[in-house]
Amino acid sequence: MLPPTPLSLLCAILLCLPLAVIFTFTTPSATTTSGGATTSPLPITTSSSTNFTKINPGPPSKTLVLKPQIKNKTTANTTTPPPPRSQLAEDEDDADRSVLKLASRVDPTPKPVKKLAFMFLTTSPLPFAPLWELFFARAPKNLYNIYVHADPSFNYTTPFDGVFSRRVIPSKPTRRHTPTLISAARRLLAHALLHDESNSMFALLSPSCIPIRSFSYTYRTLVKSRRSFIEILKNEPGAYDRWAARGENAMAPEVEYEDFRIGSQFWVLKRKHARIVVRDTRLWSKFKLPCLNDATCYPEEHYFPTLLSMVDSRGCIPCTLTHVDWKGSHGGHPRMYKAGEVGPELILAIKKRRPRYGDEESDGSNSSVTTVTVRRRHDPFLFARKFSPGSLHHLISIANDLIFKD
Repeated sequence: MLPPTPLSLLCAILLCLPLAVIFTFTTPSATTTSGGATTSPLPITTSSSTNFTKINPGPPSKTLVLKPQIKNKTTANTTTPPPPRSQLAEDEDDADRSVLKLASRVDPTPKPVKKLAFMFLTTSPLPFAPLWELFFARAPKNLYNIYVHADPSFNYTTPFDGVFSRRVIPSKPTRRHTPTLISAARRLLAHALLHDESNSMFALLSPSCIPIRSFSYTYRTLVKSRRSFIEILKNEPGAYDRWAARGENAMAPEVEYEDFRIGSQFWVLKRKHARIVVRDTRLWSKFKLPCLNDATCYPEEHYFPTLLSMVDSRGCIPCTLTHVDWKGSHGGHPRMYKAGEVGPELILAIKKRRPRYGDEESDGSNSSVTTVTVRRRHDPFLFARKFSPGSLHHLISIANDLIFKD
């Protein structure tokens, strides 16, 4: 056989070249479904309209809408274990940020008729639910709303029923000494703002809180107030260590030590202040950082008083309306009233006490709080904590004749 000539080789190459080109450009470059559509992620869409009916807490790729999905958590077998602390110290996810963004756009002026938003932050079934049932029994249903943030990593063998039925908002794990308690409160505020434009005052409560006044008395006290009730303390012992809990100067420049404040975790905020809280990203960027030392890390007692002190101190009465006894504190927790201590004498004594206003001295003078005149104020405590679950029977027995008697 004769060897191929250069001309014959050139002809062979020209004949094969089109086949190579066709093969190259018809090779798939993306995974496809049976219908031919690609499976690449879709962009996240978030609506900004104000005419929605619920919030879908599902995957971020779904459209988030205005009113929150409030549901009843009753299953004890579908809970998930708490995540490690490193995850608990992270920022809110896309769903949270979308809800907060929507809530930051609501009208800061409540619509008539004004309502109270009772927000319960809990990791357990509410032990005093029967007492709260009595509290709300005589309340007009058009004057209040209830919201529950229930940590999903805990078992709820007893369902939230009665007035708490279907009042649980989409919740996430919380843990002490982490920013997760701030996130939970911000989440409650956002859902309450979005759920009802008539919500006027927003009260944060714990499962160990009880009401010590009637609903009508509580409603009148809060609705007539032009200011929020939030404890704001500047000269507390150990304040510098708390400010530096994330590291030396970690809070600066957003939160200088001179601006750092301490106060009770439990407050009642006006609607305009609730919107300020959900809108904030500047201070949150610092308070969301994990602490280096748990002994001085109580972010939920620092973030809210610091933020409102810096933004609108004159719009706040620097006290909490939730009574607590720190004289018998243990391990950073206030005294818990046992069943044997609970009776008419205790409740009457709590009702007569006067809140502490800012950094006032023990003689009642006020040397550092200049935002409002407080020396002559005597706002009533509306709630009290901590009560042991075993004291429920004693409280129920004196509810109508003493606790709810104005």
